[in-house]
Amino acid sequence: ESRSCSNFMLRSLRFARASLARPVWRSLSMARELQVEAWYFEDDGKDQRLPHKYEPNREVSLDKLSQLGVLQWALDADNYKTDPELQKIRDDRGYSYEDIIEVSPDTLPGYDDKIRTFFEEHIHTDEEIRYVLDGSGYFDVRDENDEWIRISCKKGDMIVLPEGMYHRFTLDDTNYIKAMRLFVGDPIWTPFNRPQEENPSRVKYVKEFLTVQAEGKEAEASEENVAPVENGTAQPPPEKRQKLAEEPGAKTEA
Repeated sequence: ESRSCSNFMLRSLRFARASLARPVWRSLSMARELQVEAWYFEDDGKDQRLPHKYEPNREVSLDKLSQLGVLQWALDADNYKTDPELQKIRDDRGYSYEDIIEVSPDTLPGYDDKIRTFFEEHIHTDEEIRYVLDGSGYFDVRDENDEWIRISCKKGDMIVLPEGMYHRFTLDDTNYIKAMRLFVGDPIWTPFNRPQEENPSRVKYVKEFLTVQAEGKEAEASEENVAPVENGTAQPPPEKRQKLAEEPGAKTEA
């Protein structure tokens, strides 16, 4: 009974954390519908700008991204200068700094070197916030099993990656993105390439997000394997009980 209670508490904590991570709309009429496009990345060695989807595609839900600490909003990019929804997000989360960056072969000095740097697996010691004003690209993030999840970011999408999360970025085959970068206070863009397991930001991320998921899965597995009790005696799982019943000489009840 105590183990079942513990398992229930772990699942409740996991659900609560995912729920708190999701962005909450104050006015749905002021934002377009959020259409999450994310999937597990197939590392087949081809051009990084291609979608890299498995066949069949392994889709990833908004709930899954929330559990990993990823936040997303869908905003009105055509009116970003006067959008009250964007301003509210900035006020609520303390995003005091902003600038706008254009990434393309024609607009970014040292384009080739920068693209290679963006695609190196790394973490930051602060959140990474990007609001796509035009164009598109991909953020790749690691899940709790160290698999890559690819997130498609298009015009109007705003994404926040938590500090300490392994990630990388690339353009897609359009070779262009225009994005607003937001930050709390003075910006620090320093990437810390993997491995960073001892970095305090990485330790914090693992504790807040990955450990909770691992504990939740262990609790679910433990609950599934709890042996039923009959007449005060623990019984084997149903599958094994069926197998024992089918063995030669097994007793059957009338």
